[in-house]
Amino acid sequence: MSRVSAFGAVALCALLSACRKEPTSPTADPDRDTPSVQTAQQYNPDWTDATHGNVPPNYAAVFPQSSVNTIEITMTAAQWTAIRTNMRALWGFDFGVGGMGPGGGGFPSTDPDYQGVTLRFNGKAWKNVGFRLKGNSSLSTAWRQGNYKLPFRLNFDKFEDQFPATTNQHFNGFKELSMSPAWADNSLIREKLTADIFRMAGIPSAQTAFYRVFIDFGAGLKYCGVYTAVEVIDDSMVQTQFGSDAGNIYKPESRFDTFVQAQFEKKNNEAAADWSDVRAAITALQSPLRTTNAAQWRTALEATFNVDHFLRWLAINNTVVNWDSYGAIAHNYYLYNHPTNKLTWIPWDHNQAMTGTPGVTGTALPAGNTGPNTRGLSMTMNEVANSWPLLRYLANDSVYFARYKAHVRAFVDGVLTDARLTPLIDQYTALISPFVVGANGEQPGYTYLASPNAFLNAAATLKAHITARRTVANTFLQ
Repeated sequence: MSRVSAFGAVALCALLSACRKEPTSPTADPDRDTPSVQTAQQYNPDWTDATHGNVPPNYAAVFPQSSVNTIEITMTAAQWTAIRTNMRALWGFDFGVGGMGPGGGGFPSTDPDYQGVTLRFNGKAWKNVGFRLKGNSSLSTAWRQGNYKLPFRLNFDKFEDQFPATTNQHFNGFKELSMSPAWADNSLIREKLTADIFRMAGIPSAQTAFYRVFIDFGAGLKYCGVYTAVEVIDDSMVQTQFGSDAGNIYKPESRFDTFVQAQFEKKNNEAAADWSDVRAAITALQSPLRTTNAAQWRTALEATFNVDHFLRWLAINNTVVNWDSYGAIAHNYYLYNHPTNKLTWIPWDHNQAMTGTPGVTGTALPAGNTGPNTRGLSMTMNEVANSWPLLRYLANDSVYFARYKAHVRAFVDGVLTDARLTPLIDQYTALISPFVVGANGEQPGYTYLASPNAFLNAAATLKAHITARRTVANTFLQ
């Protein structure tokens, strides 16, 4: 009997309903119905300030670079049923039966509901942790297939209003974690490797680490495979890597062509209701000075937007290939208004990076681009239309295009080398291999791998991609 069938449809139902909406209450559990007068330690004997309290993030514990963490998540069958019910309402189809999504296609605009689960790590329990499904293509694929390796997000003090003893509950200093299941990635390391590459090249990016994930959907713990835990930008990443998180943090869904407030979700400072920094940057970008006085246009733009930082990100992103990012789709980035009041670009979601060849036919370009079907932008970006102004306008400017090329050269010579990346690929592959293939590896119904060989061959494919992209970049620079 397959692990999926043994696990049962009932258990799977409760996991999905918890993903996109706010639940009315966490799982009914005598352990959870705790009087608000209880202290955190009385409510949860495992509670210590260091592990459960609102303390500085412990990166060594949560994001180890030379080991694989293990977490266990427990929910009830009723919660899994609630997740499935919620997902049917949002997506229009049930787990494992396929469908076209809301309205016959696309993705819902509402996140799944949270459910309160118990999480165990290193012998300690965290109670009433917010758990919800996340994602678009990755979630849609898993849900249609009936694949239990579902992308999800954790919020450790989500239910503090219902359970005051969990107020400011954190996970070794982290309030939230995003768990990526390596959808469409046979290597299972691209999310982590790409984030590391960005930081190696001077672009702040979320920390990542590998986790073995076990989930009880109400019928016993099941091994759901190797995930990549990703640091949440507005939780800890900005404070840690920028030194302050006082400025505005946005998670946009915008091409940057015009200001639409709803397209710039604020992740902090919501009460201020101030989007003047984004307005100023877009106004400067769209200024007529661009064609009448390029020097003044650059000066005004650089006063509101960290242009050189963006050009460095763009040089790296185009060189490694990343189709699921700005230029192909208007999401998967954050903006941070650093204390200098310049918006700084922060990349996000890298499981679709480091693969594919730009310009190859196979999938249609999003509206606004022209040229051949593609899985990423070319190095020249000649195919990009004006509807992607941060690409088109900067590429059209000779000064900025020269800077972009200089960043490509620095990246190719300094980071995209076999000496720097081959050891990382080998290290990460060896680290997770015992938990991906073999007796303790991923199993059908809990994996995206078609076979163990898909993983075993992926490291060589990734190395070949890096070699090929280095050649493409050098040709472009010549």
